[in-house]
Amino acid sequence: MNEILTKYRFALQATFDCGAWMLGLWLATLLRYELQFGAVDTLGVLALGSIAMVAQVVLGRLGGLYVHRWRYGTFDEIVGTLKVVAMVTVLVAAADAFSPGVRPVPVSAAIVSGFVALAIMCIGRLVWRQKLEKWTRVESDDRLPIIVIGAGSGGLQVITAMIKSGPYHPVAVIDDNPDLRNLRIKGVKVGGDRSSLAQIVEQTGAKHIIIAIPSASGEFIRDVAKRADELELRTLILPPVDEMFGIGVNLGDIRPLTEADLLGRRELSLDIESVAGYLTGKRVLVTGAGGSIGSELCRQIHRFAPESLVMLDRDESALQAVQISIEGRGLLDSRDLVVCCIRDSDRLRQVFEEHRPEVVFHAAALKHLPLLEMHAEEGWKTNVWGTQNLLELAGEFGVDRFVNISTDKAADASSVLGQTKRIAEQLTSHAGKEHSGTYLSVRFGNVLGSRGSVLPLFREQIAQGGPITVTHPEVTRFFMTIPEACELVIQAGALSHDGEVLVLDMGE
Repeated sequence: MNEILTKYRFALQATFDCGAWMLGLWLATLLRYELQFGAVDTLGVLALGSIAMVAQVVLGRLGGLYVHRWRYGTFDEIVGTLKVVAMVTVLVAAADAFSPGVRPVPVSAAIVSGFVALAIMCIGRLVWRQKLEKWTRVESDDRLPIIVIGAGSGGLQVITAMIKSGPYHPVAVIDDNPDLRNLRIKGVKVGGDRSSLAQIVEQTGAKHIIIAIPSASGEFIRDVAKRADELELRTLILPPVDEMFGIGVNLGDIRPLTEADLLGRRELSLDIESVAGYLTGKRVLVTGAGGSIGSELCRQIHRFAPESLVMLDRDESALQAVQISIEGRGLLDSRDLVVCCIRDSDRLRQVFEEHRPEVVFHAAALKHLPLLEMHAEEGWKTNVWGTQNLLELAGEFGVDRFVNISTDKAADASSVLGQTKRIAEQLTSHAGKEHSGTYLSVRFGNVLGSRGSVLPLFREQIAQGGPITVTHPEVTRFFMTIPEACELVIQAGALSHDGEVLVLDMGE
């Protein structure tokens, strides 16, 4: 049945519209004669209706009404129908007015017939759309009831996708806009705002909610997640548009809530022109390219089309992962992938001689604080001597810009990590005085999801039943997402001056 409807869709539409014209003419004429059936010239109505039907098919075809695959009952289809009906009405009225002899129907009836025909066409399309949605709706007792947060475009697309397939069955919509109360989206009612969540959960028996607002702030997400947690609901989220897999929303985009969602993403206004000025068309080297910070730097730098992007790390598996994330393949066959330890000055020299980098982002480091306390000499070899090796070669080979990734533990350093990174900052600042390029350091705080971050530890401790270990019960931690931090590092490389040590504003 569906195959037949799809194959002959336009023919069926045109036939329905022709019938709408014939019925519209007859009703308009009948009304004109105050429902006196005997007064209606049936042959005249048929003759004028034939003209209307031919005009509707021809103009509808030329106007794209029977060509474009508009969804039934959408605004675009209604507008297209209105344009065609308006032109047909003019032709029908003209044919009636200038017909020889007695007019088939009064001219006023011919004009009104256009409005009647348009109403019939629109109602027919809307009814047909509702029928299609009902036929495509998946009905199953196994599907999980879910509440959708957000009655906007994201909510509409999520509900549409869930109705057609998937494990979830939307049972209610929540939106803070009071004007949307009791609105129905694909048959799903907007039941209230966030304060109504408990009542709606009790009514529907839902065990899941989804935040279907791609632009939702961290504050909004935290509030919804807190309410959901109190009601023992599992929270899902529709991610920001730039994280989706394609145009529009599909069920594959929906994922569980993460810490990054709770934190939110601050809007950063990158000075694209200045960033492109020192990266586009340049030879760029990133050390520690396989790490969480280094790999994100590589992904973002790649967007600015450097002449070459040399990714250096001592971990071959990490290099493969970053190549896959950038190029979609992991063959490890590119000369821009370099296996090297920054402690090895001779090997580093080979890398500089071969690639002649103009910009260096130095993200390679040992950073696990407790481990470095037990193996301080290893921290010094990598964080101090490794950095010194890079700085000497950068000066010798005329690097234009050197950005050293540091840590907030370098401030008032009291640990091996802090002391070694503080010395690396001082070495970088000194190199800026000795060499012609720009040398600077950027200090990081807690970066959400980076290797060595406290969050993986917290997750593991919670999974094991707790408790979690914290510095102090009243401590406040400030976090930044990896993409956000790397954007700021790249911006710092464009705007900073020699020898500066910049500290990232860690936000909330």
